[in-house]
Amino acid sequence: MEYSQLQSTTAICPSLFNATTAQDGILSRIRFPAGLITATQCEVLTQVVKQFGNDQIQITNRANLQIRTSQALIEEVLLDFQDYGLASSTESTDGLRNIMASPSAGIDPHAKINIIPFVKAWNFYLSQHPELAILSNKFSVCFDGSEAINVSDRPNDICLIAVEINDEIYFELHLGLGDRGDAPTSVNILIPHHQVLEVLAALTDLYRQFTEQQLEQKTYLRSRPPRLRDLIHDWGVEKYLDRVEQKLGYVLRSSSLDTRTLGERGTRKLESYSYLGIHPQKQLGLFYIGVVVPLGRLTAAQFQGLGNLAKQYGGGALRLTPWQNLLITNIAEADIEQVTQEILNLGLFASANHPYAAITACSGFQGCKAAHTDTQSDAKRVAAYLENCIKLDQPINIHFSGCEKSCAQHYPSDIALVGIQAKDSNNSEVYRVYVGDGDTNFGRELYSEYAAQDIPILIAQMLEKHQNLRQNPQQTFREFINQTF
Repeated sequence: MEYSQLQSTTAICPSLFNATTAQDGILSRIRFPAGLITATQCEVLTQVVKQFGNDQIQITNRANLQIRTSQALIEEVLLDFQDYGLASSTESTDGLRNIMASPSAGIDPHAKINIIPFVKAWNFYLSQHPELAILSNKFSVCFDGSEAINVSDRPNDICLIAVEINDEIYFELHLGLGDRGDAPTSVNILIPHHQVLEVLAALTDLYRQFTEQQLEQKTYLRSRPPRLRDLIHDWGVEKYLDRVEQKLGYVLRSSSLDTRTLGERGTRKLESYSYLGIHPQKQLGLFYIGVVVPLGRLTAAQFQGLGNLAKQYGGGALRLTPWQNLLITNIAEADIEQVTQEILNLGLFASANHPYAAITACSGFQGCKAAHTDTQSDAKRVAAYLENCIKLDQPINIHFSGCEKSCAQHYPSDIALVGIQAKDSNNSEVYRVYVGDGDTNFGRELYSEYAAQDIPILIAQMLEKHQNLRQNPQQTFREFINQTF
């Protein structure tokens, strides 16, 4: 196969072989199915970042990594990335969205099944079917083994959630039927675990055929491929599943017969950050540590240091999370104290109650033309201020967005700060402030315009009020704020 001498830099949705030109350099996004990255891959990526990049590596909200370089990556680097599994062996399908899974897959005592083999098998399938490159780069699949660390609420086109019925494991099919950022919805289909990949292949191939037809008819502006939800809105769920059954040659099992059993599986708490810190694995005598990565950004030295810890004390790999943090797994109980200290020595943290644990921020106007505020710097000021003036006893999700696109976080936060164009002429930064639940995706508007320089004090005051006036120590900030405002 021939490869271009330099990576392309024309993408709207960046990947490795087709990056995009951002405000602060050329942005490349590297896929890690299920968020798994080996210590060796850490070494290779660190070398590239030091040679071509800005010494920064960023974890995304899909458990990818992003790097920014001063020039397009040369052919030698791209080939090395393929050799070390940092890129798909098939260039054309490398741009499809990352395959998501719980970061605790395979080690979670609560899981119904280890879904890592399914992730690897589907990733291999994609590499063997270059015709799927025609699909939207946003096409996304998620496997959920019913782990305590839940990822099934993340926005994906297809999500397969493990359930147990009469001592047998099935996957309940969920499809992305709603708008941008919405979680997939159950379509009342159960798939035996041994049929998951062939059903997924049928779902995807029909989507490919639909895409080809729509592009031929030039239905979509600029010849952009349709999303899977466009197919579903056009055909309807029933027609889509009927065609899947025709392709498979057998009838899919309806979950309506198993409503009572499915209802008894219980609900898992979303977005608790409980994975941070030290936790036992299902493997006897082994533990994982959830590491807090400030704003999802690591220096090359920190990244290499974490890879070394995984190699020396863990299973030789890190697990990236869609909350822009990571796990070090397979740590012996005798090594926990040493590894925790090494994490602190790297300038990172291992507590869900650290201010950085639940703060997210987009790249801001330093890296994006659409942003009105310097979200990264503003978020750092808030974290530093909170660290010095208040001791949190539960994680508080604070979301900084430079505009209303909300690229960094699609799900609701406890406190959302959305950068807006200032009304005055002195170019001061301002935010619209939202809290709790409300009529918008950001929550309830508290202030329509608030100076960025005063945000740290405002947030500290709200958090102190929560701690002093809440009904009991277990009342969350969201519960308190919904009741108070």
